[in-house]
Amino acid sequence: MTANSVPGPPIVFVLFGATGDLAKRMVIPAFFTLAQQKLLPDNYLLIGNGRGDVSHDEFRKHVHDTLRAFGPHPDAGPWDDFSSRLRFAGGGFSSDDPGALLDVVADARAELGEDTQLVHYLAVPPVAFIGLTAALGKHRLAADSRVVYEKPFGTSPENFRELDKAVHEVLDESQVYRIDHFLGKEATQDLHVLRFANSLFSTSWDAEHIKSVQIDAPETLDIDDRAGFYDATGAVLDMLITHLLQVAAEVAMEPPASMGADDLQSAREEVIGCFRPLDPTEVVLGQYDGYRDVPGIAPDSTTDTFVAARMWVDNDRWRGVPFLMRTGKRMAGSTQRVSIVLREPTDAPFDVPQDGGVLTLSLAGNGEVLLSMVVKEPGAGLNLTTTDAKIVLGEVAGADALPPYVRLIHDVLIGDRSLFTRPDGLAHAWAVIQPLLDHRPAAQPYPQGSWGPPAAAELAAPDRWLLGQ
Repeated sequence: MTANSVPGPPIVFVLFGATGDLAKRMVIPAFFTLAQQKLLPDNYLLIGNGRGDVSHDEFRKHVHDTLRAFGPHPDAGPWDDFSSRLRFAGGGFSSDDPGALLDVVADARAELGEDTQLVHYLAVPPVAFIGLTAALGKHRLAADSRVVYEKPFGTSPENFRELDKAVHEVLDESQVYRIDHFLGKEATQDLHVLRFANSLFSTSWDAEHIKSVQIDAPETLDIDDRAGFYDATGAVLDMLITHLLQVAAEVAMEPPASMGADDLQSAREEVIGCFRPLDPTEVVLGQYDGYRDVPGIAPDSTTDTFVAARMWVDNDRWRGVPFLMRTGKRMAGSTQRVSIVLREPTDAPFDVPQDGGVLTLSLAGNGEVLLSMVVKEPGAGLNLTTTDAKIVLGEVAGADALPPYVRLIHDVLIGDRSLFTRPDGLAHAWAVIQPLLDHRPAAQPYPQGSWGPPAAAELAAPDRWLLGQ
């Protein structure tokens, strides 16, 4: 076994939707990064699956072109060895017709050995999850395999329950990896260490010391070439019920009994159950000007491209603390950050600037931790000002950060489910969002390059959004 390689049996990684947008932008680059960093087993194969009649060599060229476009550049890594491990199984895959996949998997097992670990990655639209899962069961590719489901895991509460039932008819829960790449971000994981390993924060992580929590993920990007997917999904389903609510649970969870997968998942999912069902009057939806002019978008589309919500956690630790969440397309800036806004001291012998104490974790890139503090302005007088101290996680001694998809795929390969969601937490998440789905406010227009509809500012009253206001 080479240095740093994944221990255990050989792996056959079956990538459904291998020529689609998600595979090109995220999964294939992540898998090649693992190869570069020697975090794959000595013996592995990647099998792409799709409807087209694509040869192995044509798929290798597709992967090469993908890496040239999205990185890491193939010339920078072990391309010859990596490309020799690529296969393609065309003809699609369904219960009625397995296409070429059974033959290609059989050849892979003959090459690598019968003890090969199968990993199926469903980089396909959610509408395809149930059919592919049933086909895995029918064609005997499910036993002892690991199956990765992209978000959203369900498109409505009813669809979630239908999908969850279909998955558990074929797979044991221990085989299921529901991916949410925000949980794989370095700064998200650093929340645990920052909070639990530092008494400065561990003793003040509650409503007595924290005034609000703000989770912001604005994007300057438009919907790119995802018009069909996005118009059927929108910001609420694409971001709020998935990424933002999961990050909120990371902030709000009670200390887990251990950092083991079961204990960490339980702490995260239990606190999601404490989130109060959304009050639609505490939600602002928006749609950026010009959205309906995008090719593939209906001229009368009401899809939300922006959502801001004020949410509440009904437990002793957080009661009365607003969790403010905001995300949208074509906004004034792009970032991903969590801001813990500390309460001003009530017994200070001078006037303390509002929002002078803020702990911010930037989730973008390798992550940063910023602590905003009130200090004396140097000089003869006693003038107070606010300044920041910053820690760039990628510059910490010994840092070797993995991008989120790289980290999460690596966890799948070693069988670590710590950073993957569970059905009980997702059921609670859908219960939280249900009132909004039943009584959706109209999406308000907002100019491209703005911070969304003006009404969103009112959700933070009597305070303010820290970003962009």
